[in-house]
Amino acid sequence: MGNYWNPEIECMSREDMRALQSERLIDVVTRVYENVPHYRAKMDAIGLKPSDIRSIDDLCKLPFTTKQDLRDTYPYGMFAVPMDEVNRIHASSGTTGKQTVVGYTANDLEVWDDVVARAITSVGGGKKDFFHVSYGYGLFTGGLGLHGGATKVGASVIPVSTGNTKRQVQILKDFGSTIISCTPSYALYIAETMEEMGVTPDDIHLKAGFFGAEPWTEEMRREIERRLGLKAYDIYGLSEIMGPGVACECSEQAGMHVAEDHFIPEIIDPDTGEVLPDGAEGELVFTCVTKEALPLIRYRTRDIAKLNVEPCKCGRTTVRMCKPRGRSDDMLIIRGVNVFPSQVESVLLELGFAAPHYQLIVDRVDNHDTLEILVEMDASFFSDTVAGIEKKERQIRNMLDSTLQIAASVKLVEPKSLGRTEGKSVHVIDKRKLID
Repeated sequence: MGNYWNPEIECMSREDMRALQSERLIDVVTRVYENVPHYRAKMDAIGLKPSDIRSIDDLCKLPFTTKQDLRDTYPYGMFAVPMDEVNRIHASSGTTGKQTVVGYTANDLEVWDDVVARAITSVGGGKKDFFHVSYGYGLFTGGLGLHGGATKVGASVIPVSTGNTKRQVQILKDFGSTIISCTPSYALYIAETMEEMGVTPDDIHLKAGFFGAEPWTEEMRREIERRLGLKAYDIYGLSEIMGPGVACECSEQAGMHVAEDHFIPEIIDPDTGEVLPDGAEGELVFTCVTKEALPLIRYRTRDIAKLNVEPCKCGRTTVRMCKPRGRSDDMLIIRGVNVFPSQVESVLLELGFAAPHYQLIVDRVDNHDTLEILVEMDASFFSDTVAGIEKKERQIRNMLDSTLQIAASVKLVEPKSLGRTEGKSVHVIDKRKLID
């Protein structure tokens, strides 16, 4: 059995959970209708009144919310409380269009701390731990989100933030950090830096890590665990819903438990919007039923995932979501074939002789889509013969062709020639968007 922060909720029967969700859904629909003009207009447009929502079975009647709704009402038009009740504001990076602005009341921040505390407790974390936060602090929700939950469980929080990786390694070694949180790609960068500094996993004290904010594979999990000497757990969240802690793996590493007393998940067909049955893969949608400042209704995450309602071996009964396979808006359609960057990562890690640093460059030549994959060589075979490098290129290309079901050009490049980042990695350059 696992460790519980709130066993009454985490082990609640499915019937009782649905009853709680129904009660909270009815309340939040009334609140947004009365306090958010944008939602009232959307519901009025389809002839839907709050009184039409009587249980969770009526959730599908409600209109979807998208990131565009937040941009159209920028910055505070979707807030459901007066601004003097908003205690904190976060925002997305705004790399495409306007930033999406999110807000939290004092109670929202308490809930956020609580769901992150559940995650930390579920993997055995607590008062005796030194919690090393390598997510960025500021408008990004990662740093402060993990910080708050770690503080709530009583851990000693080390707010390192991002950057200066050699200093990060020195702190891991000297301060006795036992749990780390950062993006999975940055975890590998830390491991790489450790190796350059002559620091081994035996020289540090890490037992667990929470990694999220970008898609990552099971192969990457094993690589992180091997090189950092810890157990790697997936934590999921997005600013619009709350931040990290919306869902997280327990010690079983068998799917992420959704805090579904606060966030109701659905899986829909991304093309039709139809709700799909349990176990089907599709786009993940969330409804916030307890959030006060920004209670989003049926928010389309664009993440491709599955839900599992079976009880976990840890004893929790909350629904579990699988690791997202990618995003519907990150999925590439190349010559009619769906391609996810995570498929490339899986191949590279399975082969073992290439670093999981790669970039997909998609272009269109004479109305024909082309795909070039740049793969960073591992330093251990960079000095190999030309014939040896060509052989490895062929091996990678053949395995990628089989996995992706399309032909791709593969080019091995020098170690560390592809950019490193403490935040989310950029794995795709789609030049077609520049010319379409």
